[in-house]
Amino acid sequence: MTTFPVIASTLSETELGNFIKEKYQLSENFQCKLFRTGVNHTYFISDNEIRFVFRVYCYNWRTKKEIEQELELLNLLKNHSLSISYPIPDSNLNLIQEINAPEGVRYAVLFSFAKGEKMRFMSNEICFSIGSLMAKIHNITENKKIDRINYDSEILLNKAYNFLKPYFDEKLDEMKLLKDIAEKIPKKFNEINELENTTGIVHLDIWYDNLSVNNENEITIFDFDNCGNGLLILDVGYFLKQLFFIESDKNEYELKAKNFLNGYQKLRNLSSKEIELIPEAGASIFVFYLGIQAQRFDWSNIFLTENYLKMFVGRIKNWLNYYEEKNNYG
Repeated sequence: MTTFPVIASTLSETELGNFIKEKYQLSENFQCKLFRTGVNHTYFISDNEIRFVFRVYCYNWRTKKEIEQELELLNLLKNHSLSISYPIPDSNLNLIQEINAPEGVRYAVLFSFAKGEKMRFMSNEICFSIGSLMAKIHNITENKKIDRINYDSEILLNKAYNFLKPYFDEKLDEMKLLKDIAEKIPKKFNEINELENTTGIVHLDIWYDNLSVNNENEITIFDFDNCGNGLLILDVGYFLKQLFFIESDKNEYELKAKNFLNGYQKLRNLSSKEIELIPEAGASIFVFYLGIQAQRFDWSNIFLTENYLKMFVGRIKNWLNYYEEKNNYG
């Protein structure tokens, strides 16, 4: 019987574990366990004392060149002693593995493990520390570029909207709102693009799910899979938008947002124009990730429904309305 072609697969923990132990010269005590399937697949490699993370990129999700650029960025940050999860070479000093999966060649990388725990509800002190670490990253990446995606309004808004059109009727109020946002925000982006030291390499996904906090309240940031070039305020706006929906008490949100921004601005100045752009920056990335969910329907099909669209776009609307009212009434 002919084997039927596939578009995606989940690699065997056992076989992948043997592959990793051979490539990285690890002892037989190491075990490989699937942690999460999603945009990429993540496995934990552990011998109960030492832990690593093995990311298997989904087929055709990233080119080898894009992954190389991601890893060069990580090593740049690591060489500046910043607390990030970094790539680990195999016994032949290769950082990228090629795995012949049923759907085609998939790339994979072994990363250091970010020690600590994910912290959904963060203290003021933790928010300050996250702001400081983000500023340190931006101080290194400002005015730099990598050979990856450029996060402009066309990518963040228009392309994302086009990814959604096959799944949702453009007459829906939520689609109309997304189209309206895509028409209004680019004007503000263009104003800030003319300022100095506002662009560089961005992470684009810094929130509690992509950072760990250890017992000494030290922060480690990981998952740079979406890194690219763009306005640095995008990272700031996205973190604050995530914080906004974590903190139902908006007085608590304002306090933590202030601590985050204080931590950031202690090490890197934000112009008044950049601060004014925070609402649009946060909203733009949420629109972008909605587009990613449509683009990767192979993964998102269990939740990407009309009800989900209403909820997700409702959050974008609430965020923008909150800042509009705040700016109007001070």
